[in-house]
Amino acid sequence: MEAAIYAEPEKENAGMIHVIATITAQPGQRDAVLALFAKNRPAVLAENGCISYEAVVDVPNFGTIQTPLGNDTFAVIERWESAEALKAHAASAHMAEYGRNTQPLLASRVINVLQAC
Repeated sequence: MEAAIYAEPEKENAGMIHVIATITAQPGQRDAVLALFAKNRPAVLAENGCISYEAVVDVPNFGTIQTPLGNDTFAVIERWESAEALKAHAASAHMAEYGRNTQPLLASRVINVLQAC
């Protein structure tokens, strides 16, 4: 009998939601967007259901296995206890304010909402 390619998610993590948000700032504006992110981060971490929420950038000169995001791009790696917690986060007043403050500084934003398989 052939083994399954994908393992079942652990029961305690079965409803967990992962988010990878790839944010590209207007040229030269990444540090300004990251400063706004850092200011907003404590409010996000205090939300019900937030497990982790952090911004990450390229490791410099990592080598051929890396596909660099680039100087104007960063990723936000998030983990949420449930889809409901993520939806409440997206609808929060502090995220609306963060969106208003960062919108003129952004070139693009791609959000991937994922679950364990």
